[in-house]
Amino acid sequence: MNAAGIATGAETTVLEALKAGMSHAMDSDPDVILLGEDVARAGGIFRTSTGLFERFGPQRVIDTPLDEKGIVAHGVGLSLYGLKPIVEIQFSGFIHDAFEHIMFCAARYRWSTGGQYSCPMVIRAPSYGGIKGGFWHSQSVEAYFVHHGGMKILCPSTPEDAYRMMLAAVADPDPVLLVEPVPLYRSLSAIFEMDGVPAAIGEAAVTREGRDVSVLTYGPIRYQVELAANGLAEKSNIDVEVIDLRTLIPYDIETIVHSVKKTGRAVIVHEAPLSMGFGAELAAVVQEKAFGYLHAPIQRVAAPDVPYHFSIGDEHYRPSAKRIRLAIERTMEFEF
Repeated sequence: MNAAGIATGAETTVLEALKAGMSHAMDSDPDVILLGEDVARAGGIFRTSTGLFERFGPQRVIDTPLDEKGIVAHGVGLSLYGLKPIVEIQFSGFIHDAFEHIMFCAARYRWSTGGQYSCPMVIRAPSYGGIKGGFWHSQSVEAYFVHHGGMKILCPSTPEDAYRMMLAAVADPDPVLLVEPVPLYRSLSAIFEMDGVPAAIGEAAVTREGRDVSVLTYGPIRYQVELAANGLAEKSNIDVEVIDLRTLIPYDIETIVHSVKKTGRAVIVHEAPLSMGFGAELAAVVQEKAFGYLHAPIQRVAAPDVPYHFSIGDEHYRPSAKRIRLAIERTMEFEF
């Protein structure tokens, strides 16, 4: 049994992996603290911090008012005084109130002080749709932050990544936005060794090797991509390579370019709206560094350019395996 109460060799959900990562970080470093709405006795709205209040006490697991701006502002101040706060925003759809303190304070202090100060803090942002949560509780906000600089953005899609990325985020000397996959919290589990080793930030994972087309994705929509890829392999003998970016800032250009040069085709899939999304950056870097290898135009599959849908119709807003399959087929059928 580890510090998070998970038996050795047991299946671990994404939610449990996040808690195990926080528990390990707090065990290893007394300067690590957790703050947010209902994170203490209640264990958080999703119960990701259940038991941490009892284990580490009220000085390290701290309930805050319902005030995202204040939560992040406290985290910034505490980090400047030598602590390593993990701050929880209950849903990423509420993070907008904290923009000023994330982007103009936390992300800039190292740069504006010539390296004299920094903000080593983790901002937990439960994200994505698929839970019938409506527009406040289903957003993908990563594109707002990738353009700013001064912070890292991690997007785990497996229990092991959730655990190791939490450790990496806490250890990083700068602010890290951890974009957590809410629809996978309890629906996905795996067995892995909780050995305290952090993830390598900036490394993508090739989750399915293929020869015909590269699909670049991140977050829980990866599993719709893999569903489409497996179906195409069975029915059409199309061999799809799937790359889970895992980290958006910094992102793994080398793995992306190597894959596209091998397959000659690229399809980009993300859950956020299409226009100005992170997929546009990926399309640009593929065009810049692998244009001469492309056999077809780059395809993008994403949400429509409208606010997130109400809970009814949720499944029509997010990219589906069918839409992804059709995009892959289009790029395979293209002829110059």
